[in-house]
Amino acid sequence: MVKYSATLDVTFSALSDPTRRTILSTLRRGHASVTELARPHDISMPAILKHLNVLEQAGLIEQRKTGRVRMCRLTVGPMQAAADWLSLYRVFWENQLDNLGRFLERTDPEKAKKQENKACRIPPSHPPRRS
Repeated sequence: MVKYSATLDVTFSALSDPTRRTILSTLRRGHASVTELARPHDISMPAILKHLNVLEQAGLIEQRKTGRVRMCRLTVGPMQAAADWLSLYRVFWENQLDNLGRFLERTDPEKAKKQENKACRIPPSHPPRRS
């Protein structure tokens, strides 16, 4: 039976949209207002609010309203969980690529030919004569 985390599903779903990834990139620099987050995007404010809601539901951001200004900031938990999960597969693929590299080194016909030529050379048994 495959074990999975519903939290990871929600995190990766939220990260699947380029607008939301851009918002997260902006928030890496620190907290920002909704207006600041909306500025670089050519979409309506209600659309931005929907994106922010998805990010908040995924636990990737927190929103706080102070007066008339809604401020957003990144949260660490879900992103760290996703990074930890991905790191398991990074190690797997690095090992697979290392194994492939070793296999290719062993089976490379050009390399084998060069090694064969080196093995066939007979080193001189005495130093060359000077005339």
